[in-house]
Amino acid sequence: MIPTSIIRVWFLGLFSFVLIGAGLYCGHEWYRRAWSYDLEQRRSYFDPHLGFNHPTLFLALALALLGWALTGGLLVRASRGLFTRGNASPGARPPAPSPPVVASRLGRPDGSELYVEVHGPEGAPAIVLTHGWGNDRSEWDEFKQALGERFRLIAWDLPGLGRSSQPANRNYGLEKLAGDLHAVLDLAGDRPALLLGHSIGGMITLTFCRLFPEALGPRVGGLALAHTTYTNPVRTTTLAGLLTALERPLIVPLLRLTIGLAPLVWLMNQLSYLNGSAHLSTIRSGFAGQETWAQVDHFARLGAKAWPAVLARGMFGMLRYDAAATLGTVPVPTLVVAGDRDPVCRPEASERMHQAIGGSQLAVLSPAKHMGLVEHHGTFADRVSRFARACLEPNPTVAPGTARAERGPGPGAETGGTLPDRGTASL
Repeated sequence: MIPTSIIRVWFLGLFSFVLIGAGLYCGHEWYRRAWSYDLEQRRSYFDPHLGFNHPTLFLALALALLGWALTGGLLVRASRGLFTRGNASPGARPPAPSPPVVASRLGRPDGSELYVEVHGPEGAPAIVLTHGWGNDRSEWDEFKQALGERFRLIAWDLPGLGRSSQPANRNYGLEKLAGDLHAVLDLAGDRPALLLGHSIGGMITLTFCRLFPEALGPRVGGLALAHTTYTNPVRTTTLAGLLTALERPLIVPLLRLTIGLAPLVWLMNQLSYLNGSAHLSTIRSGFAGQETWAQVDHFARLGAKAWPAVLARGMFGMLRYDAAATLGTVPVPTLVVAGDRDPVCRPEASERMHQAIGGSQLAVLSPAKHMGLVEHHGTFADRVSRFARACLEPNPTVAPGTARAERGPGPGAETGGTLPDRGTASL
């Protein structure tokens, strides 16, 4: 989620209330019209008049609207072939990765506790996993399945999400979150680790680079930035010009309203999940047609589960984020991963980071949107694995000055093929 998502949250929430209100109105109209008056006995009596008539129409509408409001998610699942490609099967969520080797809570000076899980063999190259905003460490489940036997994977919940508690001072600025990442990095030991961040996780990683430059090299051997941006994400999303103009008059007031009315917004999010509108929104922004239903449902449920005030405060932090000046100072190997159709963090932002970070590599997943790393989890895990092996070995084979770009699987792409315009090899 980025700050512009708050418009969608309120739109879907209000739509959910309208859906229920319309259903209750139609039910009331049916009930009112179902009463008749017997002049001889001088009393009212209930006669539903079931048939092809107006009262029955109101009853049918009431049942349909209330059914949609409470079970629309099932309808979306049943009809999802209308919204995804034919080769995307419903599928079942893959089994969770093996239990963590270590599960701990890191106390922070602001009173928060960070929940951290460590998977994989001791002594293996370490990768620190920072998930996107509104999600939790379960975002990396398929990644952990793929690489959990070859790497030491350190996955943590951002403050206020998953099993991590909120900071007492309600500070969700990128600088605070980068400090939390610095604390989590200590679990990687003395050997350099790879920092892998998705969406806000990439923003946190770049903020870490600005605040802790001395850690780049001795403690951080490389960066992997997936579906993220280098500045206020309102500036690099779809319709950025319009949304930038709406930032102060609309987005900021909605964020403040969300914090003040968090219980109401939480209820709206539950209703959006039940009626299926959250699923449709998740598909539209996150997936490009190769996803399973389990993936869609999982991330729609995470969005409904997160406390709205936490989400809004984190979005405020993103509005003040700008790492443009940091890009040219990154001294470690960097992999930038983009989705070719990502409407949340446009691929142009990834291209800008690739051009500014010396010696970086650009991998473009296709077709992919903001959750491309999940939709193409096998390809993504393989690409990160090869990059991590190269830059975390004692004598890294990836170094500044070896910039290249790679494009993931998509229509017409061939393994090892070349795109002459940018020298782009496919994954």
